[in-house]
Amino acid sequence: MALVPISDLLKDAEAGGYAVGAFNCNNMEIVQAIATAAQEERSPVIMQASQGAIKYAGIEYITAMANMAASMIDVPVALHLDHGTSFEQTMRCIRSGFSSVMIDGSKLPLEENIALTKQVLAVARAVGVSVEAELGKIGGTEDDIHVNEADAYFTDPEEAKRFVEETGVDALAIAIGTAHGRYKGEPKLDFARLEKIRALVNIPIVLHGSSGVPEQAIREAIRLGVRKVNIDTNIREAFVGACRKVLADKPDEIDPRNVLGPARAAAVEIIREKIRIFGSSGKA
Repeated sequence: MALVPISDLLKDAEAGGYAVGAFNCNNMEIVQAIATAAQEERSPVIMQASQGAIKYAGIEYITAMANMAASMIDVPVALHLDHGTSFEQTMRCIRSGFSSVMIDGSKLPLEENIALTKQVLAVARAVGVSVEAELGKIGGTEDDIHVNEADAYFTDPEEAKRFVEETGVDALAIAIGTAHGRYKGEPKLDFARLEKIRALVNIPIVLHGSSGVPEQAIREAIRLGVRKVNIDTNIREAFVGACRKVLADKPDEIDPRNVLGPARAAAVEIIREKIRIFGSSGKA
């Protein structure tokens, strides 16, 4: 199948009361794992590439691999830029063939975030690409983006209402207590804030930093209106953990296939598990 914008996937998720998993990819094996898991679960899926992934693999490779993976399965696949921080970067991804982009102006004052988001939307809408934006700062580190705990703040519901009304963005990432990277303790999500935002904002809500959030908390967030859930760290943990096991068991192993094959299989399993938690299994 051809790549589709996330707006198509999230519209169906809204109608069905589930969320679509957005899984970060950095190399061929992880792209293959995402596609395999989605096909086996009969689930729509979002492949995400962050600035770090694009820098590592190259935008041409990321786009080509995603297109190839999508063409080999018969479930809907979106290719999405995760945490784009400039107009120029989002345009580069759109020109390369991404079906969706995120413009993250959350570090900017509200008015500047709105203006930047509208600038990206003006171009993206003209070519059928959907746009995610962010309001509120999500703590932690993701590739080149770092937000100190002291600088992280939760999304204000009234600001979210204004932001969506003035931009018309397709999806909104909000800060309600999640963080990028590994958690030091168990995260506590502000469900009351999520409910207030959802009551004021009639578009799909996105939950970033979801690796390590307890399953029941994820399910509750989805019940309250989250329609896109981002997973990266859990995939890295499973992938690298499998590599370490092979090398520990067989320290003389030099065939990359014998190391990366089990890592890919481990990634498939964690992605399948997340898809089932999100409720999108069987929805393709």
